[in-house]
Amino acid sequence: MVPFAGWEMPVQYAGVIQEHKAVRTDAGVFDVSHMGEIEVEGPTARELLQSLLSNDVDKLQPGDAQYTLLTNDDGGIIDDLIVYRLDEHRYLIVANASNAEAVERWLKEHELRGSDVRNVSDDYALLAVQGPNALRKLGLEPAKAFTWTMGELDGVEVMINRTGYTGEEGVELACMADDAETLWDAILARDVTPAGLGARDTLRLEVCYPLHGNDIGPQWDAISSGLGWACALDTDFTGAQRLREIKERGPERKLVPFLMTEKAIPRQGMAIDVPGERASGEVTSGTLSPMLDIGIGMGYVPAASSKPGSELVIDVRGKARRAQVSKKPLYKKES
Repeated sequence: MVPFAGWEMPVQYAGVIQEHKAVRTDAGVFDVSHMGEIEVEGPTARELLQSLLSNDVDKLQPGDAQYTLLTNDDGGIIDDLIVYRLDEHRYLIVANASNAEAVERWLKEHELRGSDVRNVSDDYALLAVQGPNALRKLGLEPAKAFTWTMGELDGVEVMINRTGYTGEEGVELACMADDAETLWDAILARDVTPAGLGARDTLRLEVCYPLHGNDIGPQWDAISSGLGWACALDTDFTGAQRLREIKERGPERKLVPFLMTEKAIPRQGMAIDVPGERASGEVTSGTLSPMLDIGIGMGYVPAASSKPGSELVIDVRGKARRAQVSKKPLYKKES
């Protein structure tokens, strides 16, 4: 157990590699109740969110969800979020735990007459069940990604969200905080492996999902971070003009995934050198991939060296170790 954003969080239960492989091959459950939940309600709720969030909120119908960014005036990423449209005038935003207060504050500062922003994080628990057998073990039918519905699991009322952070099929189940222990026990009774923060990090890195605070943040714009696809640049959210300018001229640096071609494990903060160039970069996330059994990572490099196949040199504790820019995802299931 470790302290994290005001919570005591499990790093591992039986072991990171064991839990990681359980999610890739069977089913695992993560307690992610530390995530922040913010409700935005009222006749101008849609207008408020459309003016602040990077993606096109107008596309959402009740029952839909959307990955989006909350950006500052420079297009930097205050947080990456998932927004759920609950009904005509009510939305639920799930934020990263360490950013929930900042997200709430930003929304409240821009609140419109006829919209009400409320932090309801204490009301919710959130359990993510992920893996190729997750739906079968929960008794759920397949459904379209980024949708949600209400349901019941072993007597507990749950919001069934077709979202996740592992690259595997699965759901994130939201319930009332008082029901969390009952729901957790019910999921474990269905032969689902408990997994901690360690496996969550290695799983998301294998499929190149960015982590706020490591790979993305207010100091990095959404285009350079490879998240331009989540920005509806034809809308006028905060920072949109700046992002349009960056896209037009091209970013100076880009966040890239890479594979080590020499035996080494990259870690956050290690320097990246680009052969033949003065400019350098830095590893933002790195680990040993449990599925590939090699070092993998992400980091910012000069745009000219961001194409797959580009050679990199990572300073691994004072030793130069070669790596290569790869395509996303770094790990892909064999068909």
